[in-house]
Amino acid sequence: MLAKRIIPCLDMKGGKVVKGVNFVGIKEVGDPPTFAVDYEKQGADEITFLDISASLEERQTMLDVVTKTAENINVPLCVGGGIRTVQDVRNTLNAGADKVSINSAAVLNPEIITECADAFGKQCIVIAIDGKKKGDHWEVVTHGGTKFTGLDVVDWAQKVEDLGAGEILFTSMEADGVKTGYDLIPTRDIADAVNIPVIASGGCGSKEHILEVFQQTKVSAALAASIFHYKECTVGEVKQYLKDNGVCVR
Repeated sequence: MLAKRIIPCLDMKGGKVVKGVNFVGIKEVGDPPTFAVDYEKQGADEITFLDISASLEERQTMLDVVTKTAENINVPLCVGGGIRTVQDVRNTLNAGADKVSINSAAVLNPEIITECADAFGKQCIVIAIDGKKKGDHWEVVTHGGTKFTGLDVVDWAQKVEDLGAGEILFTSMEADGVKTGYDLIPTRDIADAVNIPVIASGGCGSKEHILEVFQQTKVSAALAASIFHYKECTVGEVKQYLKDNGVCVR
């Protein structure tokens, strides 16, 4: 069995770590490099760093902050937000990222997935899928959750895998920041439909929620922010709890 990963997420706006609910009500909580170093010490397997307003503001990720963060940690760093071209991916990797997360640009131009996978290796390319429930299905949304796309989340997940994505980061917009648990149904459906690793995101409010998503879906990793930012538990405490409940972690 592959060991499950625990990934703290640093949502960034204006060069600072922020947190909100359903992608709104954003509050500043700290400095990205400081958080990243602390989470590595706690035992984080990776750090995900998302510039949450870059796509909406039609600008690139703040690469100086990426560099400062990458210089201070040894675990893999995944960076997303405002990445629209192959050159953007190259610049982000050159700034110190190990992986790049692409969301809105992949929906607008799916070929970018194949281009980037061919240029840098599929292991570098994470496709972020933000989903909202619409009627009886889950639909892909972009630009910080402000635009519906008409794409079903499972269909889109299968397509990005076919195009060369190395990993999928699925975030439920319904659950984001509300701390009531991951949305298990769409998360399970996506993880069942693809053969590449899937990261669960959106809604984690406790270590029990992380155990639940690992027990009830095939995801490879769980991403969380609030429980770590507000020191409700450490990464190490989460890992020990998972081990105590039979989950293989790194």
